Amino acid sequence: MALRETAPPEVGGYGIEDRLGSGGMAWAISPAPPRSGRRLAIKVVHGQYADDDGFRARFTREVAATRQANGAFTAPVADADAPRP
Repeated sequence: MALRETAPPEVGGYGIEDRLGSGGMAWAISPAPPRSGRRLAIKVVHGQYADDDGFRARFTREVAATRQANGAFTAPVADADAPRP
């Protein structure tokens, strides 16, 4: 999927390369290789949820649960949260 004209050039210090898809709560983008040298998928929360304390609490729990999962077919969490996710 092509980047939208309104897409930022970077998110949380990670440069943006392409858009992977979009969903009800967020859209995912693939950045250029970050500091680790590994390409990442970034979940960017829609603005209507970014300032919702309840959503941010649920997202924090989602990140914690995801960090507990591991395996050959599970992507690790490289980074989480931002002043405005």
